[in-house]
Amino acid sequence: METPASTPEKLRERLLVAARDLGIDRLGVARVQTVESDRERLLDWLTRGYHAGMAWISRDPDRRTEINRVLPGARSVISIAINYGTDVCPCEDCGALKVSRYAWGEDYHRVLGRKLKALTELLDQWAPGSKSICYVDTGPVMEKAWAQRAGLGWIGKNGNFLTRSFGSWVFLGEILTTIELPADECHSDFCGSCTRCIESCPTNAISEPYVVDAQKCIAYWTIEHRGEFPEGIAETLDGWIFGCDICQDVCPWNSFEQPTREPAFTPRPDAVCPPVDRWATLSEDEFQHEFADSAIKRVGRDGLVRNIRSQSQDPLESVLRILDWKPSEDLQDEDVTLDGKDR
Repeated sequence: METPASTPEKLRERLLVAARDLGIDRLGVARVQTVESDRERLLDWLTRGYHAGMAWISRDPDRRTEINRVLPGARSVISIAINYGTDVCPCEDCGALKVSRYAWGEDYHRVLGRKLKALTELLDQWAPGSKSICYVDTGPVMEKAWAQRAGLGWIGKNGNFLTRSFGSWVFLGEILTTIELPADECHSDFCGSCTRCIESCPTNAISEPYVVDAQKCIAYWTIEHRGEFPEGIAETLDGWIFGCDICQDVCPWNSFEQPTREPAFTPRPDAVCPPVDRWATLSEDEFQHEFADSAIKRVGRDGLVRNIRSQSQDPLESVLRILDWKPSEDLQDEDVTLDGKDR
């Protein structure tokens, strides 16, 4: 049993040491406050319909922008970042379809969840009577905004979170706590005049700097969308069958990427160069077994098969497969959502 910390400063020092021991690359603290601009931006984004079919984002938006409605009495937000960068290159010479890098290793929800749970348990021991809860892209928390306030990096023009050390190849998580800890300074925006991400998006999903329209985003259609693709969408996916990294690949800050220290994020060969012929014929049970600890599980078996078949390299084969395939009732239900990444 750990002994209680004598001061908030001592507690923060312990927290930083524990985070390093757990393999967390960055940790910062933000003081809980109401930021009206967060609420205004979220409501504007929702009003434009840029959340597409992600109805869960529009539920109780005030709660998403008010930490004390999530954890009454919260005083601090502890944000963490873990690098998932790799020196493995996407498979291009085998004609493979593409999976976003974030899904090349173990599901980040599991990996970060274990580390945050361990930190939360330590906080409970170091500050008896306090209350802390943690989230990895699953709670009603605007994690990128809080991570910027905690000094970890900034929100880029492509909507991704950027760091000076690892570029955008980072996963975020947070602990909300009733403990008042010394806070870090909010990080500045270092995008400058660069517009590479905006210019490189093949579907013009970045409607303006820092604003992404999910209705045009390849990642949305290949991960979040439920049901068959509307007419014209399959032709815009550019070979992606889960996510999309185009706006990250062109970002100058990603020239500073470093290989991850986290073994769980070591790329799996099947994810880098997907065996799509086999994946397209998986049964539901086989899919659940194959992707039990992978972020790809988020799209569901029917969604993955839909994506693969829509991106077939053989037009005749694609037509024949689509004519022979009908989505299950689950895939047709637009209200079905799975826990999982806020890009």
